[in-house]
Amino acid sequence: MLNRIVLIGRVTADPELRYTGSGIPVANFRIAVDRSFASSSGERQTDFINIVAWRQRAEFSANYLTKGRLVAVDGRLQIREWTTQEGQRRQTAEVVADEVRGLDRPREEGARPPAEEEQSAKGEGEQSATGEGEVGEESEATTPWDDE
Repeated sequence: MLNRIVLIGRVTADPELRYTGSGIPVANFRIAVDRSFASSSGERQTDFINIVAWRQRAEFSANYLTKGRLVAVDGRLQIREWTTQEGQRRQTAEVVADEVRGLDRPREEGARPPAEEEQSAKGEGEQSATGEGEVGEESEATTPWDDE
Protein backbone atom coordinates (compact mmCIF):
# COMPACT_ATOMS: atom_id res chain seq x y z
CA MET A 1 0.00 0.00 0.00
CA LEU A 2 1.10 3.54 -0.67
CA ASN A 3 0.26 6.77 1.15
CA ARG A 4 2.20 9.54 -0.60
CA ILE A 5 1.18 13.12 -1.35
CA VAL A 6 3.17 15.74 -3.25
CA LEU A 7 1.81 19.29 -3.20
CA ILE A 8 2.94 22.65 -4.52
CA GLY A 9 1.17 25.72 -3.26
CA ARG A 10 1.44 29.01 -1.41
CA VAL A 11 1.64 29.36 2.37
CA THR A 12 -1.56 31.07 3.59
CA ALA A 13 -0.16 32.34 6.92
CA ASP A 14 3.15 32.17 8.75
CA PRO A 15 3.70 28.68 10.23
CA GLU A 16 2.99 28.23 13.93
CA LEU A 17 5.90 26.60 15.78
CA ARG A 18 5.40 24.92 19.14
CA TYR A 19 7.14 22.21 21.13
CA THR A 20 5.86 18.97 22.61
CA GLY A 21 6.32 18.25 26.31
CA SER A 22 9.54 16.43 25.46
CA GLY A 23 10.87 19.40 23.47
CA ILE A 24 10.24 18.16 19.93
CA PRO A 25 9.43 21.02 17.52
CA VAL A 26 6.21 20.81 15.51
CA ALA A 27 4.93 23.37 13.01
CA ASN A 28 1.43 23.71 11.60
CA PHE A 29 0.59 25.70 8.50
CA ARG A 30 -1.80 25.67 5.56
CA ILE A 31 -1.09 25.90 1.86
CA ALA A 32 -3.37 26.97 -0.98
CA VAL A 33 -3.21 24.62 -3.95
CA ASP A 34 -4.98 25.43 -7.21
CA ARG A 35 -6.80 22.56 -8.86
CA SER A 36 -5.46 21.63 -12.29
CA PHE A 37 -8.85 22.06 -13.96
CA ALA A 38 -11.40 24.83 -14.13
CA SER A 39 -15.02 24.57 -13.00
CA SER A 40 -17.88 24.68 -15.50
CA SER A 41 -17.94 28.47 -15.08
CA GLY A 42 -14.28 28.65 -16.08
CA GLU A 43 -12.99 29.48 -12.59
CA ARG A 44 -10.15 27.57 -10.99
CA GLN A 45 -10.87 26.30 -7.52
CA THR A 46 -8.36 26.29 -4.70
CA ASP A 47 -7.95 23.71 -1.94
CA PHE A 48 -6.57 24.74 1.45
CA ILE A 49 -4.55 21.89 2.93
CA ASN A 50 -3.28 21.58 6.50
CA ILE A 51 0.39 20.62 6.87
CA VAL A 52 2.15 19.28 9.98
CA ALA A 53 5.95 19.32 10.05
CA TRP A 54 8.11 17.79 12.79
CA ARG A 55 11.68 18.39 14.01
CA GLN A 56 14.05 19.91 11.45
CA ARG A 57 11.23 20.41 8.96
CA ALA A 58 9.24 22.28 11.64
CA GLU A 59 12.12 24.63 12.42
CA PHE A 60 12.83 25.19 8.71
CA SER A 61 9.16 25.98 8.09
CA ALA A 62 8.90 28.40 11.00
CA ASN A 63 12.19 30.16 10.17
CA TYR A 64 12.01 30.44 6.39
CA LEU A 65 8.41 30.09 5.22
CA THR A 66 6.14 33.10 5.37
CA LYS A 67 2.70 33.96 4.03
CA GLY A 68 2.71 33.89 0.22
CA ARG A 69 5.86 31.77 -0.23
CA LEU A 70 5.71 29.04 -2.85
CA VAL A 71 6.44 25.68 -1.21
CA ALA A 72 6.60 22.01 -2.15
CA VAL A 73 5.50 19.46 0.44
CA ASP A 74 6.10 15.73 0.12
CA GLY A 75 4.43 13.62 2.78
CA ARG A 76 1.60 11.34 3.76
CA LEU A 77 -2.09 11.84 4.43
CA GLN A 78 -3.17 11.40 8.03
CA ILE A 79 -6.73 11.39 9.36
CA ARG A 80 -7.02 12.29 13.03
CA GLU A 81 -10.12 11.66 15.11
CA TRP A 82 -10.98 12.97 18.56
CA THR A 83 -13.96 13.56 20.83
CA THR A 84 -14.77 17.05 22.06
CA GLN A 85 -15.61 17.85 25.67
CA GLU A 86 -19.26 17.89 24.60
CA GLY A 87 -18.93 14.28 23.37
CA GLN A 88 -18.98 15.09 19.64
CA ARG A 89 -16.67 13.09 17.42
CA ARG A 90 -14.47 15.21 15.14
CA GLN A 91 -12.16 14.32 12.30
CA THR A 92 -9.53 16.22 10.31
CA ALA A 93 -7.26 15.43 7.39
CA GLU A 94 -3.71 16.76 7.28
CA VAL A 95 -0.47 16.06 5.45
CA VAL A 96 2.46 15.03 7.65
CA ALA A 97 5.48 16.43 5.81
CA ASP A 98 8.46 14.20 5.05
CA GLU A 99 10.04 17.01 3.01
CA VAL A 100 9.41 20.75 2.87
CA ARG A 101 11.11 22.81 0.18
CA GLY A 102 10.90 26.54 -0.55
CA LEU A 103 10.48 27.02 -4.29
CA ASP A 104 10.89 30.77 -4.54
CA ARG A 105 13.34 33.22 -3.07
CA PRO A 106 12.60 34.97 0.20
CA ARG A 107 11.15 38.42 -0.34
CA GLU A 108 13.81 40.11 1.77
CA GLU A 109 17.47 39.35 1.13
CA GLY A 110 18.01 39.29 4.92
CA ALA A 111 15.48 36.46 5.30
CA ARG A 112 17.72 34.04 3.40
CA PRO A 113 19.23 31.33 5.60
CA PRO A 114 23.00 31.30 6.12
CA ALA A 115 24.93 28.88 3.89
CA GLU A 116 25.42 26.31 6.65
CA GLU A 117 21.67 26.29 7.40
CA GLU A 118 20.56 26.48 3.77
CA GLN A 119 18.66 23.23 3.47
CA SER A 120 15.24 21.81 3.00
CA ALA A 121 13.97 19.74 5.83
CA LYS A 122 13.68 16.04 5.02
CA GLY A 123 13.29 12.92 7.12
CA GLU A 124 11.37 9.72 7.55
CA GLY A 125 9.35 7.86 10.18
CA GLU A 126 7.66 10.81 11.83
CA GLN A 127 5.30 10.93 14.73
CA SER A 128 1.61 11.66 14.45
CA ALA A 129 0.41 15.19 15.10
CA THR A 130 -0.44 14.13 18.65
CA GLY A 131 3.23 13.38 19.29
CA GLU A 132 2.76 9.62 19.41
CA GLY A 133 4.49 7.02 17.29
CA GLU A 134 7.98 5.97 16.39
CA VAL A 135 10.73 8.48 15.89
CA GLY A 136 12.61 8.06 12.63
CA GLU A 137 16.14 8.86 11.61
CA GLU A 138 16.82 12.18 9.92
CA SER A 139 18.25 11.94 6.40
CA GLU A 140 20.54 14.37 4.63
CA ALA A 141 18.84 17.53 3.44
CA THR A 142 19.35 19.69 0.37
CA THR A 143 19.03 23.42 -0.06
CA PRO A 144 15.65 24.90 -1.04
CA TRP A 145 17.54 27.26 -3.32
CA ASP A 146 19.35 24.55 -5.32
CA ASP A 147 18.96 26.35 -8.64
CA GLU A 148 21.38 29.17 -7.73
